[in-house]
Amino acid sequence: MKTDFSYFEPAQNMRPVSASALDILLSAFIRERWTDFEGAKKVYQKLVSARPRTREAQIARQRMGAMDILIAEKELYKRVDRNAREVLSTIGMNVSENSNILRLLFDADAIDLNNDVAPFVPLKPEYIQRCLELVPRDFPGDPGPNTFGTGGTPPFYQSDGDCDLRPASQQEFEDIVHIAAKWSNVVDIFSVPVQTEKCMSDYDCALSMEKGFSGLKMIGTRRMSDFQSAHFCGRDDWLDGVSLITSFTPMSNMVAPFLRSAANGSNLLLLDFSIGGASGPNSPEALLTFIHAQVLFMMILIQTIRPGTTCVHGGIPGVVSSDGDISYSNPSQWLLNEAMARLNLWVTGFPSAQSGGSTSVSENLDQAILESRNSRNRIRRYGAHMIRHAFGALGNLRFFNPQKFEADCKAELETRQGINTNVIGEISVLPLHLPPDDQALAAISEFARKGNPKITDHTLRNVDAFRQWEEEVVRQDELLLKEENERESSDKAA
Repeated sequence: MKTDFSYFEPAQNMRPVSASALDILLSAFIRERWTDFEGAKKVYQKLVSARPRTREAQIARQRMGAMDILIAEKELYKRVDRNAREVLSTIGMNVSENSNILRLLFDADAIDLNNDVAPFVPLKPEYIQRCLELVPRDFPGDPGPNTFGTGGTPPFYQSDGDCDLRPASQQEFEDIVHIAAKWSNVVDIFSVPVQTEKCMSDYDCALSMEKGFSGLKMIGTRRMSDFQSAHFCGRDDWLDGVSLITSFTPMSNMVAPFLRSAANGSNLLLLDFSIGGASGPNSPEALLTFIHAQVLFMMILIQTIRPGTTCVHGGIPGVVSSDGDISYSNPSQWLLNEAMARLNLWVTGFPSAQSGGSTSVSENLDQAILESRNSRNRIRRYGAHMIRHAFGALGNLRFFNPQKFEADCKAELETRQGINTNVIGEISVLPLHLPPDDQALAAISEFARKGNPKITDHTLRNVDAFRQWEEEVVRQDELLLKEENERESSDKAA
Protein backbone atom coordinates (compact mmCIF):
# COMPACT_ATOMS: atom_id res chain seq x y z
CA MET A 1 0.00 0.00 0.00
CA LYS A 2 1.36 3.37 -1.01
CA THR A 3 1.06 6.71 0.69
CA ASP A 4 -1.12 8.98 -1.39
CA PHE A 5 1.06 11.43 -3.33
CA SER A 6 -1.64 12.46 -5.79
CA TYR A 7 -1.48 16.05 -4.57
CA PHE A 8 1.94 16.37 -6.22
CA GLU A 9 0.26 16.13 -9.60
CA PRO A 10 -0.80 19.47 -11.10
CA ALA A 11 -4.51 20.15 -11.12
CA GLN A 12 -6.48 23.31 -11.68
CA ASN A 13 -8.54 22.90 -8.53
CA MET A 14 -5.58 22.03 -6.30
CA ARG A 15 -4.97 24.40 -3.45
CA PRO A 16 -1.42 25.79 -3.10
CA VAL A 17 0.69 23.71 -0.75
CA SER A 18 2.94 25.23 1.82
CA ALA A 19 6.54 24.99 0.64
CA SER A 20 7.84 24.94 4.19
CA ALA A 21 5.49 22.10 5.16
CA LEU A 22 6.48 20.15 2.07
CA ASP A 23 10.16 20.68 2.84
CA ILE A 24 9.66 19.38 6.37
CA LEU A 25 7.75 16.33 5.12
CA LEU A 26 10.43 15.44 2.58
CA SER A 27 13.16 15.81 5.19
CA ALA A 28 11.30 13.29 7.36
CA PHE A 29 11.01 10.87 4.43
CA ILE A 30 14.75 11.17 3.84
CA ARG A 31 15.39 10.27 7.48
CA GLU A 32 13.16 7.23 7.04
CA ARG A 33 15.11 6.09 3.99
CA TRP A 34 18.32 6.40 6.02
CA THR A 35 16.61 4.37 8.81
CA ASP A 36 16.86 7.28 11.25
CA PHE A 37 13.38 6.58 12.55
CA GLU A 38 13.86 8.50 15.80
CA GLY A 39 14.85 11.60 13.81
CA ALA A 40 11.96 11.11 11.39
CA LYS A 41 9.49 10.91 14.27
CA LYS A 42 10.74 14.21 15.69
CA VAL A 43 10.34 15.90 12.30
CA TYR A 44 6.81 14.54 11.90
CA GLN A 45 5.93 15.82 15.37
CA LYS A 46 7.30 19.24 14.43
CA LEU A 47 5.23 19.28 11.25
CA VAL A 48 2.01 18.33 13.04
CA SER A 49 2.62 20.99 15.66
CA ALA A 50 3.61 23.78 13.26
CA ARG A 51 1.23 23.08 10.34
CA PRO A 52 -1.63 21.02 11.80
CA ARG A 53 -4.18 21.71 9.01
CA THR A 54 -2.05 20.92 6.00
CA ARG A 55 -2.14 17.76 3.90
CA GLU A 56 1.47 17.21 4.87
CA ALA A 57 0.47 17.10 8.54
CA GLN A 58 -2.15 14.45 7.74
CA ILE A 59 0.55 12.23 6.24
CA ALA A 60 2.84 13.00 9.19
CA ARG A 61 0.18 11.79 11.66
CA GLN A 62 -0.15 8.60 9.67
CA ARG A 63 3.62 8.01 9.73
CA MET A 64 4.21 8.84 13.41
CA GLY A 65 2.61 5.58 14.58
CA ALA A 66 4.74 3.57 12.18
CA MET A 67 7.92 5.16 13.53
CA ASP A 68 7.56 3.48 16.93
CA ILE A 69 7.14 0.10 15.20
CA LEU A 70 10.15 0.71 12.97
CA ILE A 71 12.31 1.88 15.88
CA ALA A 72 11.55 -1.39 17.70
CA GLU A 73 12.16 -3.42 14.54
CA LYS A 74 15.58 -1.85 14.02
CA GLU A 75 16.50 -2.60 17.62
CA LEU A 76 15.55 -6.22 16.97
CA TYR A 77 18.01 -6.41 14.05
CA LYS A 78 20.69 -4.92 16.29
CA ARG A 79 19.99 -7.72 18.77
CA VAL A 80 20.28 -10.32 15.99
CA ASP A 81 23.73 -8.92 15.12
CA ARG A 82 24.84 -8.84 18.78
CA ASN A 83 23.58 -12.36 19.44
CA ALA A 84 25.23 -13.72 16.28
CA ARG A 85 28.57 -12.41 17.51
CA GLU A 86 27.84 -13.92 20.92
CA VAL A 87 27.20 -17.28 19.25
CA LEU A 88 30.74 -17.13 17.88
CA SER A 89 32.26 -16.16 21.24
CA THR A 90 30.25 -18.37 23.63
CA ILE A 91 29.20 -21.37 21.49
CA GLY A 92 31.68 -21.27 18.61
CA MET A 93 31.87 -23.35 15.46
CA ASN A 94 32.65 -27.07 15.28
CA VAL A 95 36.05 -26.78 13.57
CA SER A 96 38.15 -28.86 15.97
CA GLU A 97 38.32 -31.74 13.48
CA ASN A 98 39.51 -29.54 10.62
CA SER A 99 43.23 -28.96 11.02
CA ASN A 100 43.50 -26.28 8.31
CA ILE A 101 40.89 -23.99 9.85
CA LEU A 102 42.00 -24.73 13.41
CA ARG A 103 45.64 -23.93 12.60
CA LEU A 104 44.60 -20.72 10.86
CA LEU A 105 42.70 -19.55 13.95
CA PHE A 106 45.46 -20.64 16.35
CA ASP A 107 48.12 -18.78 14.38
CA ALA A 108 45.96 -15.64 14.38
CA ASP A 109 45.42 -15.90 18.17
CA ALA A 110 41.68 -15.84 17.45
CA ILE A 111 40.55 -18.66 19.75
CA ASP A 112 39.38 -17.91 23.30
CA LEU A 113 41.42 -20.52 25.17
CA ASN A 114 40.03 -19.34 28.51
CA ASN A 115 36.52 -20.44 27.57
CA ASP A 116 36.31 -24.09 28.67
CA VAL A 117 32.51 -24.39 28.62
CA ALA A 118 31.77 -23.63 24.95
CA PRO A 119 30.60 -26.77 23.11
CA PHE A 120 32.69 -25.87 20.06
CA VAL A 121 35.68 -23.60 19.29
CA PRO A 122 34.89 -20.07 20.56
CA LEU A 123 36.49 -16.90 19.19
CA LYS A 124 37.68 -13.89 21.16
CA PRO A 125 35.10 -11.07 21.01
CA GLU A 126 37.79 -8.50 20.21
CA TYR A 127 39.04 -10.64 17.31
CA ILE A 128 35.50 -10.93 15.94
CA GLN A 129 35.11 -7.16 16.07
CA ARG A 130 38.50 -6.48 14.52
CA CYS A 131 37.92 -8.77 11.54
CA LEU A 132 34.40 -7.55 10.82
CA GLU A 133 35.62 -3.95 10.79
CA LEU A 134 37.91 -4.95 7.91
CA VAL A 135 35.01 -6.05 5.67
CA PRO A 136 34.33 -3.38 2.99
CA ARG A 137 30.79 -2.01 3.10
CA ASP A 138 30.67 -1.46 -0.67
CA PHE A 139 32.35 -2.63 -3.85
CA PRO A 140 32.71 -1.06 -7.32
CA GLY A 141 30.60 -3.66 -9.14
CA ASP A 142 27.58 -3.24 -6.87
CA PRO A 143 24.45 -2.93 -9.06
CA GLY A 144 22.60 -1.06 -6.30
CA PRO A 145 19.38 -1.57 -4.31
CA ASN A 146 16.40 -3.66 -5.44
CA THR A 147 18.31 -5.37 -8.24
CA PHE A 148 17.24 -8.74 -9.62
CA GLY A 149 18.90 -11.54 -11.53
CA THR A 150 19.34 -15.30 -11.83
CA GLY A 151 20.60 -17.75 -9.24
CA GLY A 152 20.30 -21.14 -7.65
CA THR A 153 21.62 -23.16 -10.66
CA PRO A 154 18.59 -25.41 -11.30
CA PRO A 155 19.66 -28.93 -12.33
CA PHE A 156 17.14 -29.26 -15.17
CA TYR A 157 16.56 -27.28 -18.35
CA GLN A 158 12.88 -27.10 -19.23
CA SER A 159 11.67 -25.64 -22.50
CA ASP A 160 8.10 -25.49 -23.80
CA GLY A 161 7.17 -28.79 -25.44
CA ASP A 162 10.25 -30.58 -24.05
CA CYS A 163 9.40 -33.13 -21.35
CA ASP A 164 12.95 -34.45 -20.82
CA LEU A 165 14.59 -33.75 -17.46
CA ARG A 166 18.18 -32.94 -18.41
CA PRO A 167 20.97 -30.39 -18.06
CA ALA A 168 21.30 -27.73 -20.74
CA SER A 169 23.40 -28.29 -23.83
CA GLN A 170 26.18 -25.86 -24.68
CA GLN A 171 24.00 -24.21 -27.33
CA GLU A 172 21.08 -23.85 -24.92
CA PHE A 173 23.37 -22.32 -22.31
CA GLU A 174 24.74 -19.83 -24.80
CA ASP A 175 21.18 -18.98 -25.86
CA ILE A 176 20.40 -18.14 -22.22
CA VAL A 177 23.47 -15.88 -22.08
CA HIS A 178 22.17 -14.15 -25.21
CA ILE A 179 18.79 -13.58 -23.53
CA ALA A 180 20.53 -12.15 -20.45
CA ALA A 181 22.49 -9.74 -22.64
CA LYS A 182 19.30 -8.74 -24.46
CA TRP A 183 17.66 -7.91 -21.11
CA SER A 184 20.72 -6.44 -19.42
CA ASN A 185 18.65 -3.37 -18.51
CA VAL A 186 16.82 -5.53 -15.93
CA VAL A 187 19.16 -8.51 -15.32
CA ASP A 188 21.42 -6.93 -12.72
CA ILE A 189 23.23 -10.05 -11.48
CA PHE A 190 23.75 -13.06 -13.74
CA SER A 191 24.51 -16.26 -11.84
CA VAL A 192 25.03 -19.58 -13.62
CA PRO A 193 21.39 -20.09 -14.69
CA VAL A 194 21.29 -23.90 -15.05
CA GLN A 195 23.52 -26.94 -14.87
CA THR A 196 25.04 -28.03 -18.17
CA GLU A 197 26.06 -31.26 -19.85
CA LYS A 198 29.41 -32.71 -18.77
CA CYS A 199 31.08 -31.55 -21.98
CA MET A 200 30.78 -27.95 -20.67
CA SER A 201 32.76 -27.24 -17.48
CA ASP A 202 32.07 -24.49 -14.96
CA TYR A 203 34.99 -22.58 -16.43
CA ASP A 204 33.51 -22.92 -19.93
CA CYS A 205 30.23 -21.54 -18.55
CA ALA A 206 32.07 -18.61 -17.01
CA LEU A 207 33.86 -17.79 -20.26
CA SER A 208 30.53 -17.88 -22.13
CA MET A 209 28.95 -15.57 -19.54
CA GLU A 210 31.95 -13.23 -19.68
CA LYS A 211 31.83 -13.03 -23.46
CA GLY A 212 28.10 -12.36 -23.68
CA PHE A 213 27.16 -10.41 -20.53
CA SER A 214 28.94 -7.28 -19.34
CA GLY A 215 27.23 -6.77 -15.96
CA LEU A 216 27.82 -8.35 -12.55
CA LYS A 217 28.22 -12.14 -12.80
CA MET A 218 28.46 -14.90 -10.19
CA ILE A 219 29.92 -18.39 -10.38
CA GLY A 220 31.30 -20.85 -7.85
CA THR A 221 34.90 -21.85 -8.55
CA ARG A 222 35.18 -24.94 -6.34
CA ARG A 223 35.27 -27.33 -9.32
CA MET A 224 37.88 -25.24 -11.17
CA SER A 225 41.64 -25.60 -11.22
CA ASP A 226 43.84 -23.12 -9.39
CA PHE A 227 44.66 -21.44 -12.71
CA GLN A 228 41.00 -21.20 -13.70
CA SER A 229 39.81 -19.84 -10.34
CA ALA A 230 42.51 -17.15 -10.44
CA HIS A 231 40.85 -15.80 -13.60
CA PHE A 232 38.26 -14.00 -11.41
CA CYS A 233 40.71 -12.27 -9.08
CA GLY A 234 40.53 -8.49 -8.93
CA ARG A 235 37.44 -8.35 -11.13
CA ASP A 236 34.68 -5.95 -10.13
CA ASP A 237 32.21 -7.66 -12.48
CA TRP A 238 32.52 -11.11 -10.83
CA LEU A 239 31.48 -12.70 -7.55
CA ASP A 240 32.89 -16.08 -6.50
CA GLY A 241 30.06 -17.93 -4.74
CA VAL A 242 31.41 -19.87 -1.74
CA SER A 243 29.97 -21.79 1.18
CA LEU A 244 31.58 -23.50 4.15
CA ILE A 245 29.43 -24.13 7.23
CA THR A 246 26.22 -26.06 7.80
CA SER A 247 24.78 -26.77 11.26
CA PHE A 248 27.92 -25.37 12.98
CA THR A 249 30.25 -27.69 11.03
CA PRO A 250 32.46 -27.17 7.94
CA MET A 251 31.49 -29.25 4.93
CA SER A 252 34.56 -31.39 4.21
CA ASN A 253 34.38 -30.95 0.42
CA MET A 254 34.08 -27.17 0.70
CA VAL A 255 37.02 -26.33 2.98
CA ALA A 256 39.85 -26.39 0.43
CA PRO A 257 37.91 -24.44 -2.27
CA PHE A 258 36.79 -21.91 0.35
CA LEU A 259 40.33 -21.28 1.62
CA ARG A 260 41.62 -21.00 -1.94
CA SER A 261 38.94 -18.47 -2.90
CA ALA A 262 39.70 -16.46 0.24
CA ALA A 263 43.40 -16.35 -0.66
CA ASN A 264 42.76 -15.45 -4.31
CA GLY A 265 41.46 -11.96 -3.61
CA SER A 266 38.23 -12.39 -5.55
CA ASN A 267 34.98 -10.71 -4.50
CA LEU A 268 33.16 -13.39 -2.51
CA LEU A 269 29.46 -14.16 -2.13
CA LEU A 270 29.17 -16.06 1.17
CA LEU A 271 26.23 -18.44 0.98
CA ASP A 272 24.28 -20.06 3.81
CA PHE A 273 21.02 -21.83 3.00
CA SER A 274 19.93 -22.99 6.47
CA ILE A 275 16.26 -24.00 6.72
CA GLY A 276 14.07 -23.31 9.73
CA GLY A 277 13.46 -26.47 11.79
CA ALA A 278 15.56 -28.63 9.44
CA SER A 279 19.12 -27.30 9.53
CA GLY A 280 18.50 -24.23 11.69
CA PRO A 281 16.31 -23.08 14.62
CA ASN A 282 12.57 -22.83 14.06
CA SER A 283 11.68 -19.22 14.80
CA PRO A 284 12.32 -16.20 12.58
CA GLU A 285 14.68 -14.37 14.94
CA ALA A 286 16.58 -17.51 15.97
CA LEU A 287 17.02 -18.65 12.35
CA LEU A 288 18.25 -15.21 11.26
CA THR A 289 20.68 -15.10 14.20
CA PHE A 290 22.04 -18.57 13.44
CA ILE A 291 22.55 -17.92 9.72
CA HIS A 292 24.10 -14.52 10.44
CA ALA A 293 26.56 -16.14 12.87
CA GLN A 294 27.69 -18.67 10.28
CA VAL A 295 28.14 -16.00 7.59
CA LEU A 296 30.09 -13.81 10.04
CA PHE A 297 32.36 -16.78 10.77
CA MET A 298 33.10 -17.09 7.06
CA MET A 299 33.84 -13.36 6.91
CA ILE A 300 36.25 -13.67 9.85
CA LEU A 301 38.16 -16.52 8.23
CA ILE A 302 38.42 -14.56 4.97
CA GLN A 303 39.66 -11.40 6.68
CA THR A 304 42.17 -13.53 8.59
CA ILE A 305 43.55 -14.88 5.31
CA ARG A 306 43.32 -11.72 3.20
CA PRO A 307 42.25 -8.55 5.06
CA GLY A 308 40.03 -6.17 3.11
CA THR A 309 38.49 -8.81 0.85
CA THR A 310 35.02 -7.86 -0.38
CA CYS A 311 32.38 -10.13 1.17
CA VAL A 312 28.74 -10.13 0.10
CA HIS A 313 26.48 -11.47 2.85
CA GLY A 314 24.54 -14.33 1.25
CA GLY A 315 22.59 -15.57 4.24
CA ILE A 316 19.54 -16.97 2.44
CA PRO A 317 17.06 -18.46 4.94
CA GLY A 318 14.53 -21.04 3.82
CA VAL A 319 11.32 -22.59 5.08
CA VAL A 320 9.58 -25.86 4.28
CA SER A 321 6.01 -26.56 3.26
CA SER A 322 3.71 -29.07 4.96
CA ASP A 323 5.18 -31.91 2.89
CA GLY A 324 8.69 -31.17 4.18
CA ASP A 325 10.02 -29.73 0.91
CA ILE A 326 11.47 -26.23 0.72
CA SER A 327 8.86 -23.82 -0.58
CA TYR A 328 9.66 -20.65 -2.53
CA SER A 329 5.92 -19.90 -2.73
CA ASN A 330 5.65 -19.76 1.04
CA PRO A 331 5.19 -16.14 2.24
CA SER A 332 7.68 -16.78 5.04
CA GLN A 333 10.37 -17.31 2.42
CA TRP A 334 10.33 -13.72 1.22
CA LEU A 335 9.58 -12.35 4.71
CA LEU A 336 12.72 -14.02 6.08
CA ASN A 337 14.84 -12.79 3.19
CA GLU A 338 13.46 -9.29 3.62
CA ALA A 339 14.38 -9.40 7.31
CA MET A 340 17.91 -10.60 6.49
CA ALA A 341 18.24 -7.80 3.96
CA ARG A 342 17.17 -5.25 6.57
CA LEU A 343 19.68 -6.63 9.06
CA ASN A 344 22.45 -5.69 6.64
CA LEU A 345 20.90 -2.55 5.14
CA TRP A 346 19.94 -1.10 8.52
CA VAL A 347 22.61 -2.39 10.91
CA THR A 348 25.77 -4.05 9.56
CA GLY A 349 26.19 -2.20 6.25
CA PHE A 350 27.45 -5.36 4.53
CA PRO A 351 26.54 -5.81 0.84
CA SER A 352 23.93 -8.56 0.70
CA ALA A 353 22.17 -10.90 -1.69
CA GLN A 354 18.85 -12.54 -0.91
CA SER A 355 16.45 -15.01 -2.47
CA GLY A 356 13.23 -13.77 -4.03
CA GLY A 357 11.02 -13.81 -7.06
CA SER A 358 11.00 -17.59 -7.29
CA THR A 359 8.09 -20.00 -7.22
CA SER A 360 7.16 -23.54 -6.28
CA VAL A 361 5.03 -23.82 -9.42
CA SER A 362 6.58 -26.15 -12.00
CA GLU A 363 3.96 -26.77 -14.71
CA ASN A 364 1.63 -23.79 -15.13
CA LEU A 365 3.94 -21.23 -16.73
CA ASP A 366 1.45 -18.34 -16.62
CA GLN A 367 0.79 -18.93 -12.92
CA ALA A 368 4.52 -19.18 -12.22
CA ILE A 369 5.23 -15.90 -14.02
CA LEU A 370 2.46 -14.12 -12.10
CA GLU A 371 3.64 -15.50 -8.76
CA SER A 372 7.24 -14.52 -9.49
CA ARG A 373 6.22 -10.99 -10.47
CA ASN A 374 4.13 -10.55 -7.33
CA SER A 375 7.00 -11.83 -5.20
CA ARG A 376 9.46 -9.38 -6.78
CA ASN A 377 7.05 -6.52 -6.23
CA ARG A 378 6.61 -7.45 -2.56
CA ILE A 379 10.38 -7.43 -2.14
CA ARG A 380 10.64 -4.08 -3.89
CA ARG A 381 7.88 -2.73 -1.69
CA TYR A 382 9.93 -3.39 1.45
CA GLY A 383 13.36 -2.75 -0.07
CA ALA A 384 16.35 -5.07 -0.41
CA HIS A 385 19.75 -5.27 -2.09
CA MET A 386 20.66 -7.88 -4.71
CA ILE A 387 18.05 -10.57 -5.31
CA ARG A 388 19.06 -13.88 -6.84
CA HIS A 389 16.73 -16.72 -7.94
CA ALA A 390 14.39 -14.17 -9.50
CA PHE A 391 14.30 -14.90 -13.23
CA GLY A 392 13.60 -18.08 -15.18
CA ALA A 393 13.33 -20.60 -12.35
CA LEU A 394 10.43 -22.99 -11.73
CA GLY A 395 9.53 -25.61 -9.12
CA ASN A 396 11.66 -24.45 -6.17
CA LEU A 397 14.70 -23.89 -8.42
CA ARG A 398 14.53 -27.37 -9.94
CA PHE A 399 13.96 -26.15 -13.49
CA PHE A 400 15.20 -23.29 -15.62
CA ASN A 401 12.80 -22.27 -18.38
CA PRO A 402 13.99 -19.82 -21.08
CA GLN A 403 10.42 -18.76 -21.90
CA LYS A 404 9.85 -17.84 -18.26
CA PHE A 405 13.21 -16.03 -18.22
CA GLU A 406 12.11 -13.70 -20.98
CA ALA A 407 8.62 -13.28 -19.55
CA ASP A 408 10.09 -12.42 -16.13
CA CYS A 409 12.41 -9.86 -17.71
CA LYS A 410 9.54 -8.29 -19.66
CA ALA A 411 7.37 -8.10 -16.53
CA GLU A 412 10.25 -6.56 -14.57
CA LEU A 413 10.82 -3.94 -17.26
CA GLU A 414 7.13 -2.99 -17.19
CA THR A 415 7.26 -2.66 -13.41
CA ARG A 416 10.34 -0.46 -13.51
CA GLN A 417 8.85 1.76 -16.20
CA GLY A 418 5.74 2.16 -14.06
CA ILE A 419 7.85 3.14 -11.08
CA ASN A 420 9.85 5.64 -13.14
CA THR A 421 6.70 7.51 -14.11
CA ASN A 422 6.24 8.46 -10.43
CA VAL A 423 8.90 11.02 -9.56
CA ILE A 424 8.31 10.76 -5.84
CA GLY A 425 7.94 6.97 -5.60
CA GLU A 426 7.13 5.07 -2.43
CA ILE A 427 9.34 6.92 0.00
CA SER A 428 7.94 5.75 3.33
CA VAL A 429 9.32 2.58 4.96
CA LEU A 430 6.88 -0.21 5.80
CA PRO A 431 7.27 -2.25 9.01
CA LEU A 432 7.98 -5.94 8.53
CA HIS A 433 6.66 -6.88 12.00
CA LEU A 434 9.47 -9.37 12.68
CA PRO A 435 8.34 -11.28 15.80
CA PRO A 436 10.81 -11.08 18.71
CA ASP A 437 12.11 -14.28 20.28
CA ASP A 438 13.83 -13.69 23.63
CA GLN A 439 14.94 -17.33 23.60
CA ALA A 440 16.77 -17.14 20.26
CA LEU A 441 20.26 -17.41 21.75
CA ALA A 442 19.16 -20.22 24.09
CA ALA A 443 17.62 -22.03 21.11
CA ILE A 444 20.91 -21.93 19.21
CA SER A 445 22.75 -23.20 22.30
CA GLU A 446 20.25 -26.07 22.64
CA PHE A 447 20.72 -26.88 18.95
CA ALA A 448 24.50 -27.00 19.47
CA ARG A 449 24.17 -29.43 22.39
CA LYS A 450 21.59 -31.75 20.81
CA GLY A 451 22.94 -31.61 17.25
CA ASN A 452 19.54 -31.54 15.55
CA PRO A 453 17.01 -28.66 15.55
CA LYS A 454 14.15 -31.10 14.96
CA ILE A 455 14.43 -32.50 18.48
CA THR A 456 14.90 -29.26 20.42
CA ASP A 457 12.31 -27.99 22.86
CA HIS A 458 12.51 -24.61 21.15
CA THR A 459 11.36 -26.09 17.83
CA LEU A 460 8.42 -27.82 19.50
CA ARG A 461 7.39 -24.52 21.10
CA ASN A 462 7.58 -22.66 17.78
CA VAL A 463 5.87 -25.02 15.36
CA ASP A 464 3.60 -22.23 14.07
CA ALA A 465 6.03 -19.32 14.44
CA PHE A 466 6.38 -18.61 10.72
CA ARG A 467 2.67 -18.99 9.96
CA GLN A 468 1.79 -16.61 12.80
CA TRP A 469 4.20 -14.05 11.37
CA GLU A 470 2.56 -14.34 7.94
CA GLU A 471 -0.88 -13.82 9.49
CA GLU A 472 0.30 -10.76 11.43
CA VAL A 473 1.74 -9.14 8.29
CA VAL A 474 -1.57 -9.73 6.47
CA ARG A 475 -3.51 -8.26 9.40
CA GLN A 476 -1.31 -5.18 9.54
CA ASP A 477 -1.60 -4.71 5.77
CA GLU A 478 -5.38 -4.79 6.04
CA LEU A 479 -5.32 -2.21 8.84
CA LEU A 480 -3.06 0.06 6.80
CA LEU A 481 -5.33 -0.24 3.77
CA LYS A 482 -8.36 0.55 5.93
CA GLU A 483 -6.65 3.66 7.33
CA GLU A 484 -5.73 4.86 3.85
CA ASN A 485 -9.27 4.34 2.57
CA GLU A 486 -10.71 6.23 5.54
CA ARG A 487 -8.28 9.11 4.97
CA GLU A 488 -9.15 9.25 1.26
CA SER A 489 -12.87 9.33 2.11
CA SER A 490 -12.26 12.10 4.61
CA ASP A 491 -10.26 14.11 2.06
CA LYS A 492 -13.02 13.79 -0.53
CA ALA A 493 -15.66 14.87 1.96
CA ALA A 494 -13.56 17.91 2.88
